[in-house]
Amino acid sequence: MDFPLPRQYFYKEIYQPEEQIDLAKAALYIAQEEYPDLDPDEYLSALDTMADEVKERLPAQRYPLRVIQTINQYLYDDLGFSGNKDDYYDPRNSFLNDVIERRTGIPITLSLVYLEIAKRVDFPMVGIGMPGHFIIRPDFQDAGIYVDAFNRGETLFEQDCQERLSQLYQQRVELKPSFLEPVSNRRFLARMLMNLKLIYLNRHQLEQALAVVDRILLLFPGAPMELRDRGLLYYQIGELTLASQDLETYLVRVPNAEDAGAIRKLLEQIGNG
Repeated sequence: MDFPLPRQYFYKEIYQPEEQIDLAKAALYIAQEEYPDLDPDEYLSALDTMADEVKERLPAQRYPLRVIQTINQYLYDDLGFSGNKDDYYDPRNSFLNDVIERRTGIPITLSLVYLEIAKRVDFPMVGIGMPGHFIIRPDFQDAGIYVDAFNRGETLFEQDCQERLSQLYQQRVELKPSFLEPVSNRRFLARMLMNLKLIYLNRHQLEQALAVVDRILLLFPGAPMELRDRGLLYYQIGELTLASQDLETYLVRVPNAEDAGAIRKLLEQIGNG
């Protein structure tokens, strides 16, 4: 497989049964492409240490709200973790090693730190991919409570999620049941990568964006929109043969896409070049 070594590790991690994918390891392999000297074990050990310190503080009666309160006090009060509201689109917010070192990040990476600690103290939680925001909740039936890791572990109930959604979109948005469904491990990683992809595109860092799209396609091979975007990125960096392959595959998969006409014109332009 002609991939950089960190991507080979990422590929190996994600091509396991869904429940066996280690999110922290996979996230560190994502970061390792940015930081080739990164040692994933160092940061996995840091998560182990944090979890051990939380264990020592847990009350004898492990009621969910008490466990959440204990994790919150440790992460936000003692260690000083916080949501990076001042520089939200800094790519370092999407790399788990940076989040652990700098103690700041975006909702999904702070949620990952929280999930990993909760898992290690035998309080499993799951990610909830609301539109525009990422939260978590305890992984048991009808939990009814949610945690906003970006906002100091604030405890939310369903009505709070509705209000948070409306605040984000600055208008009334109906909270559909699907918005509060747990995300799979692959979907979790894809959402992390989508954030990174948008950051790189906005910064016109096309090679980095291309590398991110490649990894999304490892998670979801043949995803039409990612094939299209990879084709367009190849076109922008002058890899016209590869661009044509992806764009033609995109049209085969979604021949009636809204942008199909524009993509066909681009393919003609490439062919005439």
